[in-house]
Amino acid sequence: MFVGHALLAFAVAALVADWRGWERRPALIVGAVAGAFAAIPDIDVAYALVGLLRWQVADGVLGASTAFWDASRAVHRSATHSLVVGAVAAPAFGLLAVRGRSDRARIARTGALATLAALVAIAFLADGALTAVVVVLFAASGVLVARGVARRTTLSPSTVAVAALWGLWSHPWGDLVTGSPPDWFFPFDSPVLESRVVLHPDPTLHLLGAFAIELAAIWLAVAVVCQLTDRSILASVDRRAGVGTAYGLAALAVTPPTLDVSYHFVFSILGVGLLCGAVRGTRSMPVRRSRRRRLPLPRAESTLEVALTALAAVTVALAAYAAVYLFVAPVG
Repeated sequence: MFVGHALLAFAVAALVADWRGWERRPALIVGAVAGAFAAIPDIDVAYALVGLLRWQVADGVLGASTAFWDASRAVHRSATHSLVVGAVAAPAFGLLAVRGRSDRARIARTGALATLAALVAIAFLADGALTAVVVVLFAASGVLVARGVARRTTLSPSTVAVAALWGLWSHPWGDLVTGSPPDWFFPFDSPVLESRVVLHPDPTLHLLGAFAIELAAIWLAVAVVCQLTDRSILASVDRRAGVGTAYGLAALAVTPPTLDVSYHFVFSILGVGLLCGAVRGTRSMPVRRSRRRRLPLPRAESTLEVALTALAAVTVALAAYAAVYLFVAPVG
C-alpha cells in the first residue's frame, strides 16, 4: 500500500491545513510534504534487491518476485515503521529544514544529524548491521526531503516536523491488512496488534477489501486536490471508464487472487485502468471548416482527466470483479 500511505497522509494534512485557514497552495504543499515523509518507511524494501541477486534466470518471473519479497521480509516493517523511531526522527527532520548560515542554524542541523546517527547506532545494537543499514537509508531519505523543503518552500521547521511526524506515524496502520504488523515500538517489544487484521475469512475477499481501501485513499487525495483547485471530479471522468465492467469476467476465467498470489490480479486490473485512461475519447468540440465537410477539432485531455478516468475504470473493474466473484463464480 505504498501509494495509499502517501496519498492518505497528503489528503489529511492538506485538509487540516485548509480547515485551519491556510491558503490553498500552502495547504497542498504541506500535504505533499506529509505524503513524502509517509512514503519513506518503505525504503526498507531496498534490501529486497539482494533477493534478486540470488535469483537464477531459470526460475522465471515468479521466481524473481518470490526472491524479492522473501528477502524484503528480513527487515520490512521493522525499524522504519516504528512509532518510537518516527517520534525521534520527525523533530530531527524539522531541524534540518532550518534555513540560513547563522551559528544557530548550523547548531540545529548538526544536532539533527547527531540524532539520526544515534538512531542508526541504536538500530545496530538492537538488531544488527542489516537493520542499521536500513535506518541509514531511512535517515538519508528524510534528510533529502527536509532539505528539499527548506530550499523550495517557505514552510517553517516546526511545520515540517509536524508534517513528518504525521507522515511517519500514519504509515504503519495500512500494513495491518496487507501483511505482517509493523514493529510498532522498535527497539522495544511491541505487545499490541501482533497479528494481521482479517477483513474477511475468504482470502480473495480479504484482498479485494485491502485493494478497496487503497483505492479509497487515492480517491480521498483526488477529492482534496479537486476541492482545493476548484475542479469537478465528475466532469473530469470520461464515460469510457465504464469499460471496466468487462473486467468482472476475469473472476470466471483466472485463479482467484490472494495476498500471497496477487500479481495477475493487480497487474491486469491496473492495465484496464491505464487502457481506459490512455485511449482518448471524442468530446464535444469546436469545428473547423473544410471545402468538403466540417471536421471536429481534437481537444487534448488534461492529465487530471486521464488520471481520473483511469482511476474510475479501476474502481468500476473492482466492483464488477467482486460482484461476479460473490454472486456468479460460486454457482459455476
